[in-house]
Amino acid sequence: MAQIALTTSAALFPFNRGAKQWTNLFPRFSKRYGTNISLFMGYRKKGVRFVASDATGRIGGVPEISDGETDPRSYVWPDKKKPRVCILGGGFGGLYTALRLESLVWPDDKKPQVLLVDQSERFVFKPMLYELLSGEVDAWEIAPRFLDLLANTSVQFFQDRVKLLHPSDHFRMNGPSGSSFGGTVLLESGLLIEYDWLVLALGAESKLDVVPGASEFALPFSNLEDARKVDNKLRRLERQNFGKFSPIRVAVVGCGYSGVELAATVAERLQSRGNVQAINVETTICPTAPPGNREAALKVLSSREVQLLLGYFVRCIRRVDSVEASENMTGSGAAPGIAAEDDHETYTLELQPAQRGLQSQILEADLVLWTVGSKPPLPQLEPHDKPHELPLNGRGQAETDETLRVKGHPRIFALGDSSSLRDSNGKLLPATAQVAFQQADFTGWNLWAAINDRPLLPFRFQNLGEMMTLGRNDAAISPSFIEGLTLEGPIGHTARKIAYLIRLPTDEHRLKVGISWLTKSAIESVASLQSNLTKVLSGS
Repeated sequence: MAQIALTTSAALFPFNRGAKQWTNLFPRFSKRYGTNISLFMGYRKKGVRFVASDATGRIGGVPEISDGETDPRSYVWPDKKKPRVCILGGGFGGLYTALRLESLVWPDDKKPQVLLVDQSERFVFKPMLYELLSGEVDAWEIAPRFLDLLANTSVQFFQDRVKLLHPSDHFRMNGPSGSSFGGTVLLESGLLIEYDWLVLALGAESKLDVVPGASEFALPFSNLEDARKVDNKLRRLERQNFGKFSPIRVAVVGCGYSGVELAATVAERLQSRGNVQAINVETTICPTAPPGNREAALKVLSSREVQLLLGYFVRCIRRVDSVEASENMTGSGAAPGIAAEDDHETYTLELQPAQRGLQSQILEADLVLWTVGSKPPLPQLEPHDKPHELPLNGRGQAETDETLRVKGHPRIFALGDSSSLRDSNGKLLPATAQVAFQQADFTGWNLWAAINDRPLLPFRFQNLGEMMTLGRNDAAISPSFIEGLTLEGPIGHTARKIAYLIRLPTDEHRLKVGISWLTKSAIESVASLQSNLTKVLSGS
């Protein structure tokens, strides 16, 4: 974090206690930044302004507030005249909107100040999280730091969570009294941000509270932290079962794209050491996928002996502790209560038939992976704003018009999983990366148009096709421009990686990742050639 502006009530800070007392009020600042921090004090009509800055003058990182302080502190934008755009969420919608705004040509006095807020320090290219489990990619390749991606831009970044939203644009188009003020956002750190334009791109969180036991015992798979937890759990299970004949039992709840990709990846990783079961309420997998993708997935799942339990929903999940395993862990020298309980527990899943003719089942699993359901974490409104709540659909998504502006709030845009928009046929657009990519381009352009008093463009989704990974050297792609064509196997795998390489956020990151992937491919090719030569020579 290079620069933070905080405004607080003058009543909290007496002015006659000397400069030394001021530094004691911000212990985190002095501890974290040492002598690189400069505190500037000045009298203001409504309070005192403090600015913490480093030698670079760049804004970023985590806004820090002293532990004992509860009142909000206002963030001071660098320029008082230029438009202020606050983007909440740094996924495909939020980050790519910020980069789109940066790439457009602006009049000198109209280029907006852009502040991006996300709870994580890293952008995550979610479609390639599965490759972390297979070991095909490294974390830095698909989860670069925001500060690295934005290093050559004017976009500012704060790592923080959104607490409250107070929009003011429901009064009239330009806010109260004809001003350009759009509202305020309160972050959990206590920082209050005024904005002229707001972008809601907070993505979606896994919804685990619909089934008893799911939130306690099932692992979701939607972000980098989830992928790391699943990988660590698999590693522990692999160590425990090393040399044993009992397979690792994995239950995957949901057979949409995410569930199928996860089941195929885990089954390939465990091979004969694992037993993967995939559960779906529908009677088919990936019901919305093109037939070619579905058939390719069924073929791969069958070859890896993934058991499909179709037409079932999970009624509840319970934990069954393994007393014998826990005793063995303690007897081997491990401290009681440390990792023993987590490493030696199994779960039971009660399956209820959703179709006639099926019988209820009870499954046992060492690991339960949850890929069903999601909810957008939209911020709450100030209590007095209840009459002007954001219009939400049944899924908790903000309803927008064709220009991606939230209905009734002309200064708030919503996109990706945070928005609800229907196509020309009246069908709700899917919550996919492809939709968020395209909406980010339109949101960036429409912000430019709104700031420059130009007409906004209606969003039109162009379906380019669908892709899915099925393992280290396997994938399926059904491009929309060639009807009936499906690229699968190694060809589909290569085409998918190239397509996603092109979609990485910046040219610099694309170059680094491209070189890394080429290097890995060359090493694997040499290793494969050496292995084949060894087999030929040993056979002769």
